Amino acid sequence: MAERAGVSEATVSRVLNNVGPMKEETRRRVLAAAGELGYTPSSLARSFARRRSGNLGVIMPNLPKARLFSAYYFSEILSGIGSKAREEGYDLLVIFRDSDEPPDYCGLFRMRKVDACIILGTKEEPGELAALRLLHEEGHPYCLINQHFAAEGFHEVDADHVAGARQATEHLLEQGLRRIAFLNGPAAYSNSRDRLCGYESALAAAGLLPDPALLLEGNFSRRSGYEAAKTVAAQLERIEGLVVANDRMAIGLQQGLRELGITPERMPAIVGYDDSDAAELTVPALSSVRVPFFDLGAIAAARVLELPELDADKCRNQAISVKLPTRLIVRASSIKTKEE
Repeated sequence: MAERAGVSEATVSRVLNNVGPMKEETRRRVLAAAGELGYTPSSLARSFARRRSGNLGVIMPNLPKARLFSAYYFSEILSGIGSKAREEGYDLLVIFRDSDEPPDYCGLFRMRKVDACIILGTKEEPGELAALRLLHEEGHPYCLINQHFAAEGFHEVDADHVAGARQATEHLLEQGLRRIAFLNGPAAYSNSRDRLCGYESALAAAGLLPDPALLLEGNFSRRSGYEAAKTVAAQLERIEGLVVANDRMAIGLQQGLRELGITPERMPAIVGYDDSDAAELTVPALSSVRVPFFDLGAIAAARVLELPELDADKCRNQAISVKLPTRLIVRASSIKTKEE
């Protein structure tokens, strides 16, 4: 029926169960297809009995004083999720979780608040891992974005951050730079570990070992990049270039170095990560690794909304595993030829 109506099975379910808003044209197409195939809404509704709320939940970390919706990372992912949710006739229910409390993802399904959920900002922590294992074991439809857990078999949509960081590092190495620092995010995030792996693999291919003194850590905020500028400035004779794990830290780093009196001629080559809108507005414009955050959100929403049609065992075992490519965008900030 879904194929005949030109919609997804999730949309068929919503029409037949009259759950949530939807386009009138879509409703008419589904009902027409049901009539042509001899189905009645009452008989089909039983096969979609798990559909209860009409909500696609998006679970986000609650970070005090952080403007999450203005952050490029979250805004782009949410735009992708929202676009697909509207197409499928779902409402978004945004849920903030407190990092100080153990997550209870299964409770959202038991209370019938959501039909499926997408989880952002997960970390490699015991409480988080236990909650995700229970969510997976109970067979609820969920998906993680931009975080993966090795050997767990969780439903995940991610980007190739190993390749992204490797591209950024290789770009600096190709200019003859050798003393390349890395400003990373917290190791609790898999994308931080993946970026470190890409950075180290590029160095290894060039016959270089990572220098522990050049491995710096921030928390993805502009402020942490700004504060790292002091460490970078103190080692400026040693540091020729930097790979930075997101644009916000890279922009903070640029600002901090300027305020410390580092002139454009002495500024190290810098590559950011995410290719946010702000990357083109910095002076000099920031080279950055482009991550398709909108697509991550849209694909995660599309795939997770297919899972409720399955029973718990199939939902648990039919893993979502998607990894999208990244691409280096070169701008003025990373162009720095090594002096002879």
